[in-house]
Amino acid sequence: MKDKVITVIGSINFDIIFKQQRLAAIGETYSAEHMSVAGGGKGANQAVQCAKLGVPTYLVGSTGKDVMGDQLLQELKSYGVNTDYVARVNETTGVGVVNALEDGSLMATISKGANYTMTKERIDAIESLLKRSSIVILQLEVPVEVVEYCIHRAHELGCYVILNAAPAAAISADALAKVNCLVVNEPEASFYCGQEIDDLESALKYGRELYNKTGELLIITLGSKGSVLFNDASNIHIEARPVHAIETTGAGDSFIGALAYQLLLDTEITAAAEFATRAAAITVTRIGAQPAMPTLEELAAPRS
Repeated sequence: MKDKVITVIGSINFDIIFKQQRLAAIGETYSAEHMSVAGGGKGANQAVQCAKLGVPTYLVGSTGKDVMGDQLLQELKSYGVNTDYVARVNETTGVGVVNALEDGSLMATISKGANYTMTKERIDAIESLLKRSSIVILQLEVPVEVVEYCIHRAHELGCYVILNAAPAAAISADALAKVNCLVVNEPEASFYCGQEIDDLESALKYGRELYNKTGELLIITLGSKGSVLFNDASNIHIEARPVHAIETTGAGDSFIGALAYQLLLDTEITAAAEFATRAAAITVTRIGAQPAMPTLEELAAPRS
């Protein structure tokens, strides 16, 4: 029997965030206005958002046997994430360097590090956890072949599978068809559709083709333009909540964690996506990814 448990399988990174007016030109040394460090990685971020909403959340991933790994595990535990299935390995903890610009846009470069030690054997070893889990969340910051294998195993074990196909990478049609909910942003949607998707119109024009390759639900997130949901019945545009974005580092991960929380409660999909949109809107008004993500109490507060 399934428990009301979410398992996130994915990356754990040590993020170095530079707040700056612009990017450096080639050959130029540019001084950022502010630098901060925080826990990151899509897997860890999504797990933190789930845990902040009060969901029993397990993270399956890897860190190095280094100071960064020590700090990240301590932070994850402080947010309520169960780290019993996080391995300490003989590789450097994954690192992400984030350039956050004044307009809220960002660019990020990650090192694979310990994240790429994930294996199919690790997935086999958590079968008992998958049997308990109602929802499994995956991304593509660990080896794709392991993600595909996990999709198949989770599907066989009756889990609802959410795949955040980021960063974009080729994935088998068979695995994609077993994904219950596929979430991509504009560049990722463009990669999978083979067409440029950079606004609502192009998302609506080409998204249905990508939806037909998935299991039940496709969500294309469009940043300040909201998101588009595709299911059997219709295409639904969810408008973004207007906010002053300070940093968008964790917006997509906040959206996915909050969406998973609502799906765990069997919330109707439009309402679930609207809740997730509100979570992401709060996240972008703060610095960092995990520290910025809202709690259930904050989301329940009256809208200003």
